[in-house]
Amino acid sequence: MTGFWVVIPAAGVGSRMLADRPKQYLPLAGRALIEHTLGCFLSHPRLRGLVVSLAADDPYWNSLDCASDERIGRAVGGSERADSVLNGLFRLLALGASDTDWVLVHDAARPNLQRADLDGLLEQLSRDPVGGLLAVPAKDTLKRAGADGRVAETVDRSVIWLAYTPQMFRLGMLREALQQALAAGVRVTDEASAMEWAGYAPRLIEGRADNIKVTRPEDLHWLEQQWPGALISREDEERRGDQTV
Repeated sequence: MTGFWVVIPAAGVGSRMLADRPKQYLPLAGRALIEHTLGCFLSHPRLRGLVVSLAADDPYWNSLDCASDERIGRAVGGSERADSVLNGLFRLLALGASDTDWVLVHDAARPNLQRADLDGLLEQLSRDPVGGLLAVPAKDTLKRAGADGRVAETVDRSVIWLAYTPQMFRLGMLREALQQALAAGVRVTDEASAMEWAGYAPRLIEGRADNIKVTRPEDLHWLEQQWPGALISREDEERRGDQTV
């Protein structure tokens, strides 16, 4: 199994959570979401290094225990995800990574990545000429909406996959794809879309459907139901907040 580097873009504010802080810093089981996200990588013996791309004025990161971990470097996040990832890649190069090394990019607010999925991604893509991503086949019936808000057609779900992370590519190939896409004004929603625009066909690796990204309050609530002690920890957090008012 190959070694790997990681970039975590974490400069977003997560406005849809309607919270008092960016969603990656919301509490889950006594720790911030991003701490759980980092844990799966930091516990892996083949991790070479990790970079977190943070907002320049981020007031939360330094309060986390993991902020002092020597394996974690920092980069300045950009206005868009692609900018944050690109800055993270340049930081990895400064830390000793090379263009031929594998880099995994993972969402900061996707804390439920399982070790089996991470190992499967590494094993299946380590010799792939392009790289790829964790994904989940669509299960629900899909509808394409028309401009009037009515169903225009039913889409064949057998060819539709939901793109998850990590997404794994060679550092140099991903760097060039992101740079070229940004220069061309292309909207890059994930790393695979940049690679696709550059003419590559990333490989889909089926992963677990519970590797969810926290985007709305109900996502965090669902995770709280799955993690032992999470609800108690949230109540403790709220009590501490009440005491400081």
